[in-house]
Amino acid sequence: MTAIFAVIKRLFASNKVSFIITAVVVLCATTSGDSKIALSNGNYTWLLAVMTPFFFVFYDYTKLMYLGTSKKDYYLGSLASYGFMALVISLVNTAIHALIDPLNHTQTVINMMDLCGWTMNGLIVSFLQQTIFLLLAMIFLHVLLSMQPYWYGWLTDSVLVAIICIFTPVAPLRHLLAEFFKIIMFNSNALLHIGVCLLLCTILSIIGLTVLKRKTL
Repeated sequence: MTAIFAVIKRLFASNKVSFIITAVVVLCATTSGDSKIALSNGNYTWLLAVMTPFFFVFYDYTKLMYLGTSKKDYYLGSLASYGFMALVISLVNTAIHALIDPLNHTQTVINMMDLCGWTMNGLIVSFLQQTIFLLLAMIFLHVLLSMQPYWYGWLTDSVLVAIICIFTPVAPLRHLLAEFFKIIMFNSNALLHIGVCLLLCTILSIIGLTVLKRKTL
């Protein structure tokens, strides 16, 4: 456990750029006063979830391996860090949505929590739904980025691009793709949403571990 905590500390220390960029965007982003619709500043907290895996995979992995960290400790530390950050990001966005967004009386403020239908279940449940979804997003990015130097990474990229290019123009396939996103993201059914996201997190974590075992410096 000591080694994993040391990895987590190292991961957070090297991820300062992501925190700074996210904080600046959240604090400085504005919507024109002439617009009837405003984007909640809390939406920009998700930027941290997008940037973090890039640092963990492309920067921290090599550094930690040179320091003698085991792949197991690196991976468990990464997963724990993603879980913690998902909680923090979700907490901040929920707080902004509940306390700051209502102060805007002149515009309709759109927060991703509303757009995804999570707030229909109340703040606490929507907070949990957002947390699990962000965890899924970070683990997915981590696994995808870890694959990039290898043939199966390029194959996965090609498959994902093919799915988008083929499914989008064809109505039945586009509907199928839309239904998938409705389940993992735009889903007001909390039990179904959390259950599916946790299942995908587990599957991706296993795939990520398999990829890591084959990964070299």
